[in-house]
Amino acid sequence: MSIRFKRVRHERAASPPALVGGARSLTVGAVAVAGVMLATGCGNSHSKGAPAKESASAAKLVQATTYTTLKGAPQDAAPSGSIDGTVVHPTESLKVSATPGGPPVAILPSKELGSPTWVPVVESKPGWQRVLLPSRPNHTSGWIPTSGGKVKSAHSSYVVKVDTSARRLTLLKSGRTVGTWTVAVGAAKTPTPTGRTFILASLAPAKATYSPLILPVGAHSETLDTFGGGPGTVAFHGWPQKSVFGKAVTHGCVRVPADALKQLSSVPLGTPVQITS
Repeated sequence: MSIRFKRVRHERAASPPALVGGARSLTVGAVAVAGVMLATGCGNSHSKGAPAKESASAAKLVQATTYTTLKGAPQDAAPSGSIDGTVVHPTESLKVSATPGGPPVAILPSKELGSPTWVPVVESKPGWQRVLLPSRPNHTSGWIPTSGGKVKSAHSSYVVKVDTSARRLTLLKSGRTVGTWTVAVGAAKTPTPTGRTFILASLAPAKATYSPLILPVGAHSETLDTFGGGPGTVAFHGWPQKSVFGKAVTHGCVRVPADALKQLSSVPLGTPVQITS
């Protein structure tokens, strides 16, 4: 299925609360998504290939996006661990290293799928932060420098939890349950990948389709290299038939009820997602 996308704009709080380190809470801002490919049970646009590179220096390294596979980047050391909600945004293309201070192995662009890049921090050392990346293979991470004024930091109070065995999604805010819903998850041959990841973008189809909103995450199908012409990106999205909820029937995406999708639409980009089986 070929799907075109339009800009999504979420209302901002009139006065976001102050957070640790002086950062303010995040909202999912305007997202320009024309020419974006989606995948794994979601869809794709007419565009082929990865987004344009942002600079000549960035062209020498692979960009860390949902379209790419990174070599030399370290795997997440604790894929089943929790994340404290610290999220960061590179204000310009930023080099990613395999070790703190080591040679760069990739470039983290300032935008992902047309929206500002926000990625969760999973480890910190003086002058460096280890972040999760949206590229293949799943659980890819990398170290970015915190000096130089090129990184903005904030905190997401939300966590999205998915239990694939129970077919259940739970949304928490500040440790309290916002809601719990029965969902559809990946089928046996195309399972929803487990481990910790994050909300990558918020996309709305320009024309009516199976979901008014699609929320890609920083993970891909483990069994499909591509889907519908896209890179096999996993996402949260709605579904018109309620009969699918509670079943393992998707290509890896998580299909959610309308109320769950509405709640997820207010979750900031970079918010941690924990998927267990």
